[in-house]
Amino acid sequence: MARGKGAPKSIPARQTGADALVSPPLATWLLQPTRKKKKKGRVAKATGPRLYVGPSRTHARTEQFFTTMDIVYTTGVQFAETLQSALPGLEDFWLWVTFFGDPKCVFIIYFPLAYFLLGKKVGLTVLWLGLISEWLNLMSKWLLFGERPFWWISEFGFSKKKEIFLRQFPSSCETGPGSPSGHCMITGAALWPVVSILARQIAKNSKSWILKAVPFTVYFLLLLLIGLSRIFILAHFPHQVIGGILAGISLGWLLQFWVPLERGFRFYLMTSFSLWLSATVIYWTLITLGIDLNWSMKLAMKWCENPKWIRMDTYPFASLCRDVATVLGLGLTFHSSSYTQLKLERLGWLQRGWCAILALVVLYFLSNIAQPQGVALWYGLNFVKYASFPWIIITLLPKAILILASPGTQSHTE
Repeated sequence: MARGKGAPKSIPARQTGADALVSPPLATWLLQPTRKKKKKGRVAKATGPRLYVGPSRTHARTEQFFTTMDIVYTTGVQFAETLQSALPGLEDFWLWVTFFGDPKCVFIIYFPLAYFLLGKKVGLTVLWLGLISEWLNLMSKWLLFGERPFWWISEFGFSKKKEIFLRQFPSSCETGPGSPSGHCMITGAALWPVVSILARQIAKNSKSWILKAVPFTVYFLLLLLIGLSRIFILAHFPHQVIGGILAGISLGWLLQFWVPLERGFRFYLMTSFSLWLSATVIYWTLITLGIDLNWSMKLAMKWCENPKWIRMDTYPFASLCRDVATVLGLGLTFHSSSYTQLKLERLGWLQRGWCAILALVVLYFLSNIAQPQGVALWYGLNFVKYASFPWIIITLLPKAILILASPGTQSHTE
């Protein structure tokens, strides 16, 4: 594979036979530990975990399963090669698109914009759908596994007569499993209530079906571009992108009217604890069953072209830390004395606009500063950051704008 933006390196030919059969830890229940003797069946030689070959029918089904997945992966790599070769010079565009599809943008961009420009209810719905879908995405990746193109190409080879030329990018080296795409799933779920409210507002003021279709057209186009950007940078295969888009749309449609707005502090505390506990139980249950959940991190570190491209915020527990902290932060915010006082105030549209602008600047700055190298310190600091974000958006910035805008007069009414 190529190094950065230099000339691409040809991909070695794909292994054949038993060595090409196993794609760890996909369908890990099919993988058995190596043993010297077996009463039934035999052990097929493999470079990684060995595949136990039992009765002929089971073996045939297993071989067919992995062969099918190899075809899916190979087709995905060919599509990525087509994108990179057919669209030269658009690397910066695709990197920006994949940035706006990053799940953390739900917390630092889409939540504050929706909260100030579309209202408290829509903003909180965006936030809740973002963190719920992110938790579900993490669980799905643990259970579905899924290779990523940037490591699959080199780890398992690529069967093709001609040489292929592909490049990695700084955003390519994600450390978690690939299925389904978190960028498409989480962004799709979080933005569904936004396009829904915009479509309803347009329908109230216009009979034009073209105008009514604009919000959802932009929404689907954005998800398509995010998906293509993930394929372009070798972070996902096409089927993982499609699965993420469908899952995100489904979650957004199903859950948009069921998210909590303001509850007792105990609700937020228990929800935060439940998210952490359930993920921990599932994690250790899978570990106990012999499934190595660090397999993807090992492959990412092995095949990423630049070790500096491995970011801690792509670690599986980074998203869990973000979700748990955000829920706890919501509870602390809604039960603070400053929020109780602010509930009596109303921001005008100009004040909301300034709050939205300041929110983007402040949250982007806070999310990128102070990135320690130590894992424990990094998790602790990011927990504090994301726990404080709801308070900054809901309480601090509106209060600051009210004070700065007109200390001697009352705020504008809506």
